[in-house]
This record gives sequence, C-alpha cells and structure tokens, in this order.
Amino acid sequence: MIARCATAFGVAEICLVGSRKFIAFGSHGAIDHVQLRHFSTLQQCCAFLQQERGCSVVGVEVGPSAQPVQLHPFHGPTAFMLGNEGSGLSAEEVTACDSLVYIPQHGPGTASLNVAVAASIVLHHFAVWAGFPERSRTDAKFDVGERPLRTARRGEVPLTESERGDERERRRLAKVALAQQDGVLGGALDCAGFLQESSADDAC
Repeated sequence: MIARCATAFGVAEICLVGSRKFIAFGSHGAIDHVQLRHFSTLQQCCAFLQQERGCSVVGVEVGPSAQPVQLHPFHGPTAFMLGNEGSGLSAEEVTACDSLVYIPQHGPGTASLNVAVAASIVLHHFAVWAGFPERSRTDAKFDVGERPLRTARRGEVPLTESERGDERERRRLAKVALAQQDGVLGGALDCAGFLQESSADDAC
C-alpha cells in the first residue's frame, strides 16, 4: 500500500532499513515505478539522504516539537520517516530526524492512523507544497506509465552494482576457501592411507 501512495504522490525513492525483503502484496505493480534502496542501519540511511541526496529527514510522529502537516513546514528535498504501525518512531529514529510533522485528528475513535494512510496524507501535502504537476487522466482514472523492467525478485530490494560486485567477490573467495579446504582434506586422506599401508607392511 505504501508503494501505491509513494508513486501516486511523486516519491522518487523508497529506502528500507534492515531487511532487504518486504511485502509487495497489494501494490498492484506500483512498486515497480519507484526506486528502492536498502541500508543495513538507520545511520547509513540518514547519512545517505542528508549528505548525498541533500534531503531533510522529517519524521511523521506526534511529539512536543512536531508541527501540523497542513502548515507545510518543508524546506526543499525531503525524506519522510515512517514508524512502526503500532508503536510509531523509536527514540533513536526521532533523534535521527531533522524535524517532525504530525497529522491532526478531529474525532475520538482512534489514537492513530495506519502507516499507509498517514503516508498518503503527508505525501499529498508535500506534493501540493512542492507544486508537483498533476498526472494526466483518462476517463475516471489517472494514466499509468509503462512498467519498468524488474531487476530483482518480487518483494526484495535489488542489489546495487557495487553490492553485486561485492557479492561476486564474496562467492569467489568462498569457492577458493572451499577448494583449499578440499585440498587439505585430500592431503590428509592421502597421508592417512600411506600410514595405513605402512602399518600393514610392518605387520607382515
């Protein structure tokens, strides 16, 4: 669902921290229209976004310093950090953010929105503030672009060229280590055979 929200509101890239795998069910092919990038740690992700992408990292969380999203407190390229659906952003994640926004609620029925709904509201506000052009329409639907060629298994962030090189090198070294291990084992077996033959000769 988040992938559909992201493509609908002009998101260029989705960053995943931790697991490379994700649930693609329900995206209806939308996940193929947005770039995916994987990071092992939150620190790596934020450093990339802030230093290489020039983004402000804005957390979506209710908190003392959070501003209502309808005020559009944005200042250029922005990456939004969405938390766990049950517990929200952790203290570490909040600390990693440059600022926070929240979505005001006006009814008593729920303490929070699910993460896909929250993403939709925040991303729509950002798209309006940024002046993104509206997508063309045909009849009662927005036009869908040609689906890009998928470069990884469904539900998994593809490896970058650098990561593919690292993976090839890792496999090469593993093969070398296995070959060396087989050589040592073969030598040990040959030696054991020699000793066994020597013992038999001595017995004669």
